[in-house]
Amino acid sequence: MPETPLSTDSTVLGFDVGSRRIGVAIGSAFGVGARALAMIDVRADGPDWNALDRLHKEWRPQGLIVGDPLTLEGDDQPNRRRAHAFARQLRQRYGVPVLLVDERSSSVEAARRFAVERAEGRKRRRDAASLDAVAAAVIVERWLSAPHDAIPVT
Repeated sequence: MPETPLSTDSTVLGFDVGSRRIGVAIGSAFGVGARALAMIDVRADGPDWNALDRLHKEWRPQGLIVGDPLTLEGDDQPNRRRAHAFARQLRQRYGVPVLLVDERSSSVEAARRFAVERAEGRKRRRDAASLDAVAAAVIVERWLSAPHDAIPVT
């Protein structure tokens, strides 16, 4: 039976996958976008699955959105294999739809948002550690604005 597409009014967790940490965000159209949620450590044996399990249990998302790291020209880069493997692991572990979303320049957008919030006094320098989670929020917002551009993970 084919899987039904993930609706943008679903609650989703978004992920910005890095070699040392994974930024996590929560979002839905009902929540008016996405917000940074957490940072998950990545160790030599992989991500901290216990922390991911806790987030999944707490938020009960109907789907998961993973940033697909491409170069600005749209080519592969080394982190792409890691992100795709993580997306497949999420699909297998949680049994909910997992979608890949182009994450080009999401870190630049996250840094811009952080700079604005810092200038407004809403963030401090020490909050910069959460930039990957802000990038995950950018990834979720991209999916919300263009859901048909996402690639399902099977």
